[in-house]
Amino acid sequence: MTPPTSAGRRPGGKPTKAVLRRRGMRRLRTTRGIVQLAFAALIVTVGVRHQLLKSEAPSVDALCPFGGVETLITWITTGQFISKIHPSNLILGLAVLVAVVVAGNAFCGWVCPFGAGQDALTWARRALHLPTVDLPRAADRVLRWGRFVVLAVVLYFSVSTAKLWFAGFDPYLTLFSLHWLFAFDAATMWLPLAILAAILGASVVVDRFWCRYLCPLGGVFAIVGHLSVFRVRRSASACTDCTLCDRPCPVGIEPSKAAPLASTDCIGCLDCVAACPVKGALSLDGPVALGMPLRRDAAAASAPRQAGTKVSS
Repeated sequence: MTPPTSAGRRPGGKPTKAVLRRRGMRRLRTTRGIVQLAFAALIVTVGVRHQLLKSEAPSVDALCPFGGVETLITWITTGQFISKIHPSNLILGLAVLVAVVVAGNAFCGWVCPFGAGQDALTWARRALHLPTVDLPRAADRVLRWGRFVVLAVVLYFSVSTAKLWFAGFDPYLTLFSLHWLFAFDAATMWLPLAILAAILGASVVVDRFWCRYLCPLGGVFAIVGHLSVFRVRRSASACTDCTLCDRPCPVGIEPSKAAPLASTDCIGCLDCVAACPVKGALSLDGPVALGMPLRRDAAAASAPRQAGTKVSS
């Protein structure tokens, strides 16, 4: 094998596989960042218009899919709709749930502006060389149940009060409603602002702290994600167990241990797929039914490699 040059190119100017992989990772992150920025700009624009025009323009509540989830559960359990709910909220919530069934939890990785804000904090931490907190795996597994605890509490009070009970504590609404900028009132805003500050502070040292441990919508997606048609799949026959795919994951799951499908905590950013150095070892694949690949070739590739079996190079 001809050794690469110091510039990451082989003689003749052809880039090495490592260089091509890094380029692919940068392209993916740039594309995802642009999409996230576009949706964040949309939400900020909605927040500004509502603050300036008040009742003449919808608030960011209208673009929060979790309000649709609260309304749907309340309607199913009580026959009532949550008061002052915007029709687009329910439609958006149902649309996002359908999207999760089709493509997994890509909403969190590509669309959610609060997730984008946490990604920006991670970028800033790395740029400033600030310390990172890596929780032990056992603690991480326990803390992830926090999403379901928050989800249960929110649904209980939403159903019992028939109101968007969580709106007063939701860090997404606190940040993007822009009430703190246009109509600041310390007496009524101190608690939601304190919650927001604590979550953002934790997200500086722990990647996507809110998404991992507290987001109730993430809890819904983790459940519905088991029905997703397309999932990130690991091929046990091609995987070399290098674990390079684990490093860029913003929510700390381990794609290298997918058996064969990645955890439903996956946010669909595809950073792990771009980081994988072995073609076919990790991919976005489908169709999948209840966690099992339906295509014969995918199912065969997902089967564990037998001892003594050689993998063709």
